[in-house]
Amino acid sequence: MSVTLPSSVDAWREVRARRSFQGQLPLSAFKRLADVVASPEGDVSYELDFGRDDLGVAYVAVRAKASPTLVCQRSLEPFQFPVEVDAVLGLIVEEREEASLPPGYEPLLLEQDGKLDPLAAIEDELLLALPLVPVNPDAELPEDVNAPEEEELPSSQDPSDNPFAALRGLIK
Repeated sequence: MSVTLPSSVDAWREVRARRSFQGQLPLSAFKRLADVVASPEGDVSYELDFGRDDLGVAYVAVRAKASPTLVCQRSLEPFQFPVEVDAVLGLIVEEREEASLPPGYEPLLLEQDGKLDPLAAIEDELLLALPLVPVNPDAELPEDVNAPEEEELPSSQDPSDNPFAALRGLIK
């Protein structure tokens, strides 16, 4: 098991060695993720396990935990959103190999040389786990949105104000 995460690994060599990486990185180390969150503060705990399953399928298991700060689209206030990723990525070199992956495996398309950026693999899974429209479940709508205005309250209307009243008279 390695604590430091290299910038690039040979995925096939890591699979043969059944290598694992585990550690913690600042959220700011993930550039694309830092661009979509409200604040790049915080850490990401990760674990990568390379290996082969009983069917001989090469995989990398990605587990990560983080609590990035997102902006609630209901209240426009920042809030912590806990994210936990647990994915098994089947390593493939050609797109047609995707069909042969067992159920529960997500495809990870590698270059012909087998190089893999582990940081990017973790970041991709974290980005997929974020909500498209973040909403704090504890947020409430502002008062002016919740309370109907006086003009919107139903009032007793005169039936002659109804535009269909004239049509009703024509039908009879």
